[in-house]
Amino acid sequence: MRWMHAAGRGLLVMAVVLTGYVASGARADGGRGPGRGPLTLATAGDLTGYLGPLLDGWNRTHPGEKVTLVELPDSADETHAQMTTDLRGGDRSRFDVLNIDVSWTSEFAAAGWIRPLPRDRFPLKTFLDPVTDTATYDGQLYAVPYVTNAGLLLYRKDVLAKEGVPPPRTWAELERDAKTIAPKYGLDGYAGQFLPYEGLTVNAAEAVYSAGGTILGGEGTRVTVNSDAAREGIGFLARGVREGWIPQRALTYKEEESKQAFQDGRLLFLRNWPYAYVAASAKGSEVAGKVGAVPLPGPDGPGRSVLGGSNLAVNTHARHPDSAARLIAYLTGERVQRQVLTRGALPPVRASLYDDPELIRRFPYLPTLRAAVETASPRPKSPHYDQVSLVVQAVVQDALTGHQTPESAVRRLARELAAISQR
Repeated sequence: MRWMHAAGRGLLVMAVVLTGYVASGARADGGRGPGRGPLTLATAGDLTGYLGPLLDGWNRTHPGEKVTLVELPDSADETHAQMTTDLRGGDRSRFDVLNIDVSWTSEFAAAGWIRPLPRDRFPLKTFLDPVTDTATYDGQLYAVPYVTNAGLLLYRKDVLAKEGVPPPRTWAELERDAKTIAPKYGLDGYAGQFLPYEGLTVNAAEAVYSAGGTILGGEGTRVTVNSDAAREGIGFLARGVREGWIPQRALTYKEEESKQAFQDGRLLFLRNWPYAYVAASAKGSEVAGKVGAVPLPGPDGPGRSVLGGSNLAVNTHARHPDSAARLIAYLTGERVQRQVLTRGALPPVRASLYDDPELIRRFPYLPTLRAAVETASPRPKSPHYDQVSLVVQAVVQDALTGHQTPESAVRRLARELAAISQR
């Protein structure tokens, strides 16, 4: 999954030690002092191109604490694999700082790869309310939110205007318009990210959450997915594929493929992260000036997004913990957070930026995005999250392809998740 666009691509997760924290990350002092020195930052590939100039600014003012960027693959699964392989090396790890997807916090914390952080050291109260929960495990802060995200429903506002209908607020309205309006204009109806990878986990979780259900509880110790809500949510997606208003080709879509389909004018509705709105609205896009965005629909009104983004977490074996802490302060400061949005089209965690009139003019979806973030829920927390996600992907794929009914898929999902939670 191209999660650095969605879940905070290009973000750096910094190693932080509890001692020697300096709140000001902007003071140039040549890197003198205990715990200070050069850093290596690991992240998935930065396709937005904003991160290099941002780190250049740090390196110019901190010559003794220069940051070397290590870019891993674009795929979330491949990045996760390379990070965990490195971290299992203990003090031989080559990464001082890690850019972790928000869903990995519990896994990395439970494994002892990242260290707990004191809440009073970071400006958590300036962040949007739900984001800090993605950085905690077992009641303890293990990372610092850096970028947030929530899924939105993008739609062709020119087409809906011609038909005289508002954007859908419910699943029934989405289904009706995808069935009846899209074919009139030679468009596919609706798509998300339905290839079996992390994106499918996100889409499935959003369907379950929107119907009022959950997947796991108690930091992954309780399986809660065997519910009418889960059957309704997975059933909604499976019905879409079976009836054709979700096209078969959408079963091959990740973020980029689905974005391109919408950007090329082949889709009426698309579930994606806000970066897709920016790309589809840019000069050269076939649908520039024709794109709208609303919260994801649910059974009876607005649904619930999965909370995406990236957290700054701490490698337990960081070489220069004080420098890492100072870098975190720099990256979470309001000035840099503004650049995360304006240069990278990535949603910042600083709440004040969502009320800035200038930014709203440039990024009209910001009020919608803030509302989506504030009602969003994290992916299931579990110290075995990678296994949880693989099971969700496999089971939901079988439901979408018609190999299992939604009812049997939910029962199977409950059984397989229970086996994981007991390990």
